[in-house]
Amino acid sequence: MTLSAVATRYANALADVVTAGGAALAGVPQELRSFESTLNSSVELQNALITPAVPASRKKIVVERVAQALQLSKISQNFLFVLVDKRRISSLSGILQSFELILDERMGFARADVSSARELSEPQRAALTAELERLTGKRIRMHFAVDGGLIGGLVARIGSTVYDGSVRGQLETLERRLSSES
Repeated sequence: MTLSAVATRYANALADVVTAGGAALAGVPQELRSFESTLNSSVELQNALITPAVPASRKKIVVERVAQALQLSKISQNFLFVLVDKRRISSLSGILQSFELILDERMGFARADVSSARELSEPQRAALTAELERLTGKRIRMHFAVDGGLIGGLVARIGSTVYDGSVRGQLETLERRLSSES
C-alpha cells in the first residue's frame, strides 16, 4: 500500500470520528497542525517518536505530555496514540493533508490554491473568493501563497482546473493567438 493510500485510510477514519462529533470537534485539524509544528521544530522529539528503538509506551508518555502542553482534545491525543501504536507518526503531515481535503469535501467546500505575485489584501482576497464561488457554484476554502516567479497577477487551482490571471499567462495566450494568425 502506498504512503498516500495509508494517509487516506487514516485520514478517512479520523474524518469519520470528527464529523460524527460535530461542532465540538471542529478544532481537531488545528490541534493536530500545532502538534505537527511542535514535532517538526524539535529534532529530539522527532527522534523520540520515530525511532523504532523507543518502545511505544514511552512514546505515548511523550505524546501525552506534548498534548497536555498544547491543550489537545482527547480525540487528537487518541489519534496520535494510534499513529504511535501503528508506527505511522512519521506520516502525520501526509495524513493531515488528506484529512483536511476529506473534511473540506464532506463539508461541501472546494479547495483553491492561489499563487500571486505579491501578498493580497483582505478586500482582494474576499473579491477573489466571491468570484471563484460564483464560477464554481461551491463554497471555496482558499489557501494563499506568494510566488516570486510570477510577474504580476495570480493563478488559482481548484482541483484540476486552473484559472490563470497572471501576466505570464496572458502573454503566453497573446503569443499563441499571434502565432496562430500568422
